[in-house]
Amino acid sequence: MGLFSKLKDTLFKTRTAIVEKVTEIVTGRPRIDAAVLNDLEEILISADFGPDIANRIVADVKQKVQRGENDSASLKRLIKEALVSLLPSSELSYPISKPHVILLVGVNGSGKTTTLGKLASFYQKQGLTVVAAAGDTFRAAAVEQLEIWAKRSGAEFISAKEGADPASVAHDAVSAALARGRDIVLVDTAGRLQAKKNLMAELEKVVRVIGKALPGAPHEVLLVLDGTTGQNALSQADIFGKQAGVTGLIVTKLDGTAKGGFVFAIKERLGLPVKWVGTGEKMEDIEVFDARSFAEAMVGE
Repeated sequence: MGLFSKLKDTLFKTRTAIVEKVTEIVTGRPRIDAAVLNDLEEILISADFGPDIANRIVADVKQKVQRGENDSASLKRLIKEALVSLLPSSELSYPISKPHVILLVGVNGSGKTTTLGKLASFYQKQGLTVVAAAGDTFRAAAVEQLEIWAKRSGAEFISAKEGADPASVAHDAVSAALARGRDIVLVDTAGRLQAKKNLMAELEKVVRVIGKALPGAPHEVLLVLDGTTGQNALSQADIFGKQAGVTGLIVTKLDGTAKGGFVFAIKERLGLPVKWVGTGEKMEDIEVFDARSFAEAMVGE
């Protein structure tokens, strides 16, 4: 199944919520008028785009309508074009030097560990060697889960006993990758947001220790967000973005929500690129983010 087909399945609920309502507001209206635009803004807000992004999309559509593109049959295409302009595509980050260290952060339950396993498999299939570090040492299940994913993908696995210092696990993983000439290091982290102050201090320590083992690392800090949380993910993004030095986003579980518009709201609020999107439960179900494919899957081809 290609990327677009996977995204279509993943964004089915969001697309249905948008397309059905858009079809409804243009039925019997051959032209896009002020009433259609007002209704469109409400539809976008209900899909969790947020007022600011909804307003920008409507303004973009309105501008094209005023230039003569006012056929109601064109509305989905105009929305899609507005979405593509708001959220640029990403590119796969290949290591400039070995190893390329990627730190995954986010709250428990967001899908960090599963996502790390998928990334390990993805990079291995690109012909790159991967070291996976079980830095969530406070959750035995996370260590066991990551070990299974690492074995499946062919990645090397670094762990420590339950309750060990996460920073030492990260240090060991980077050191091992340096010594063995590996290409990628993927580091899992804890996500106990209820202990926010301690968690952020712990993450800062992990980043410092990685930097000591390899100056300039981590090269990427990716925040994993559960798509089913919608706009509630904004508060998580704020906390991690400001305190953990996040450089990009990974969005998971979009198949479980009709509010996929929050992806655009987070990009607007934090100015961070969406790097990856999860498209299912299987090992291969993760893709580098492509704006046009995402927009087409959200509002239809």
